[in-house]
Amino acid sequence: MSKVEAFLSPQEESEVIGAIRQAELKTSGEIRVHLEAHAEGNVFDRAQEVFHFLHMDNTKNANGVLIYIAVEDRKLVIMGDKGINEVVEGNFWESTKDRILAQFSQGHIKQGLVEGILEAGKQLKQHFPYTLDDQDELPNEISTR
Repeated sequence: MSKVEAFLSPQEESEVIGAIRQAELKTSGEIRVHLEAHAEGNVFDRAQEVFHFLHMDNTKNANGVLIYIAVEDRKLVIMGDKGINEVVEGNFWESTKDRILAQFSQGHIKQGLVEGILEAGKQLKQHFPYTLDDQDELPNEISTR
């Protein structure tokens, strides 16, 4: 079993997906989690490639958020599309990342992801509240490579 497959148990993965669904209930925003073994090259550049590959930049309101983790490299990037980046405080992604990493350092991987997802969801809800014509534009599953 690879470190990516072992990163979350099936139950933990289900709980992370549940957190994504919960966070997206009151917003038009989209949240995705992507896991892979290694970031090929610069981790931020790789996260940006994955952001585009997952069509995170094709949401109606440019309000997609990606939590990218290179498991074996122990690297994490949180990336928001231009719509959300224009309205959140400058340190929001770093403070959310720190919150996730604090849980990771204690061995609480699932809890770190859930807290980060719900925190991103609060910002999305504040700036992009749900309207009746909103659709879930992207899958909620955790993507892997």
